[in-house]
This record gives sequence, structure tokens and C-alpha cells, in this order.
Amino acid sequence: MNDTMNKIVFATNNKHKLSEIRQIMGDRMQVLSLNDINCDVDIPETADTLEGNARLKAEYVYKHYGLDCFADDTGLEVEALHGEPGIYSARYAAVKNPHAEAHDSEANMALLLRELEGKDNRRARFRTVICLIADGHEHLFEGIVEGEIIQERRGDEGFGYDPIFQPLGYDKTFAQLGNDIKNTISHRAKAVKAFVDSLIK
Repeated sequence: MNDTMNKIVFATNNKHKLSEIRQIMGDRMQVLSLNDINCDVDIPETADTLEGNARLKAEYVYKHYGLDCFADDTGLEVEALHGEPGIYSARYAAVKNPHAEAHDSEANMALLLRELEGKDNRRARFRTVICLIADGHEHLFEGIVEGEIIQERRGDEGFGYDPIFQPLGYDKTFAQLGNDIKNTISHRAKAVKAFVDSLIK
């Protein structure tokens, strides 16, 4: 990998993730979405680890489009719930209730808060894994941010579990800190930094 790479595919059409990644990466390279390469396939995430799901998405794009690609998978791992929701973070409520809508952040947060009722241990961490496939070679990068799940929602920026996750060392949630601060300290920011550092070596 070298600094001549100025375009790369991010295997997502999640507008929140795409915006966050583009903001973190700045003008170091042009990040294309699945939509930008006319890929409208809902790539299955059937692995049982974050690494496996990220790999499935990156491999699909590289195999079918021949383009260098990276993909990520992120999980919220709550200690008192033995690492749940983990790989099911985005569809937590739907996994627990087949009638619930998938990717419903409000339902996911409500369920998590119910699961933690009466529990003193509210330690949690966000973990992001990025799988890059470039020139046929695979590279993995990880970012972790420790914190806790607070008792009730606070803040209205960000997405997902941001209103109830308070990172260690801060007295505000990700949703209160805002994207500018979050995008310098978050799990995804740490994984992307490791990823970008490898690209420019």
C-alpha cells in the first residue's frame, strides 16, 4: 500500500457511518460508498465475530468489483450482559423480538436499558474492526473505547447508542459531545487512524 491510493471503497450505504468516516479521513483520500460503485446488494453479515462480518463485506466488493475496499463492523459490548449486544448491536431489539423492526435505535436503547435495570455494573465498550483488502491482501485494524451505559438518554447528536454511552474520562455521552469531539476519541476514529496510518506508510 502506498500514498498514491486516492480512492477506496467503503462497503456501506449507512449514511451516518459514511459521513463519520469521511469526516475522520478528511482529504487524505476519496471514500466511495457501495452506492457510488452501483452495488445495491445487501451483503450478508452472517459471521459470529466483528472481524468475520467486516471480512465478508470487504471480500464481496473486492471479488465482484475488483476494487480495493474496506469494511467495518462495530459492536457495543456490555460487561454485565456478557458482551451483548455485540455483533447484534444494530438489530438488538429485532433479535430479541422477531416482530420488532431491524436497525431501530430507539428500540435497541430501550431494550438495553431494560436489560440493565437493577444492575450496578454498567461498564461497556464500543469496539470497531476494519478489514481492508488491497491488492488481494487482507489487513485488520481495531479501535476500542471504554465507558459506561448511563441511566437515561442524553444528547441528540450522533446515532445508534450514542445517547446512552458515556466514554471513560468524560461526563457527557457521545450524543452530547457532538461529532467533532466524538470523531477524535471514538472506537471508529481509533480504528480508522490505524487504517490510515497503514495506507500512508
